[in-house]
Amino acid sequence: MSIQKRTYIVLLGVPGAGKGTQAKHLVKKLCLPQISTGDLFRFNLGNDTELGKLAKGYMDKGLLVPNEVTIKMVEDRLSDDDCQNGAIMDGFPRNLVQAKAFDDMVAPYGGVSAVPMLTITDDEAVERISGRYSCSDCGAVYHTKFNRPQKPDTCDNDGLKLTQRADDKPDVVKERLYVYYKETAPLIGYYFAKSLLSEIDGSQSIEEVQIGLISLLS
Repeated sequence: MSIQKRTYIVLLGVPGAGKGTQAKHLVKKLCLPQISTGDLFRFNLGNDTELGKLAKGYMDKGLLVPNEVTIKMVEDRLSDDDCQNGAIMDGFPRNLVQAKAFDDMVAPYGGVSAVPMLTITDDEAVERISGRYSCSDCGAVYHTKFNRPQKPDTCDNDGLKLTQRADDKPDVVKERLYVYYKETAPLIGYYFAKSLLSEIDGSQSIEEVQIGLISLLS
């Protein structure tokens, strides 16, 4: 009995490149689920799963969650019914160990289909992320340059004061970029060697990037 080929798309790019935004667009266009490690951790921690308890044990000690725990979370998620045709990976794999484990997971279904990499400069990344503010109640996101609220520091929807995430401050963003180049950037060469990598100018408008992605994946 033959196994149906699935579509697995791995989005790459520095923090702030727009992976999450574009992943949500691809979900609608390709009818595939978006899988992000952030969502997986929130689900497992929030639902007190065995993997969530395991991850929390490391996090409570200030330690990094081991690759094998993250990999198992992804493996479990890919077994869900909505992943029967594939998935859009947003933030996973994050390093070479995870990339090789992911290859093993999806090999029976034809392997990774494409790896679009959204490219922006480091200065753009810092500007994009450090300018973000959000409403803690409704979740609306604003930007000091690209999407200003009607009234400074105030949510248009409910009038509450906007706040900035601790990891969106400029010095923390630079540290996040350092971690990206140290741990995730090696995936560029890894997927290039497999003839899967394609670069898309992430400094374009959201709509232009969307068009480029759909053209690439069609």
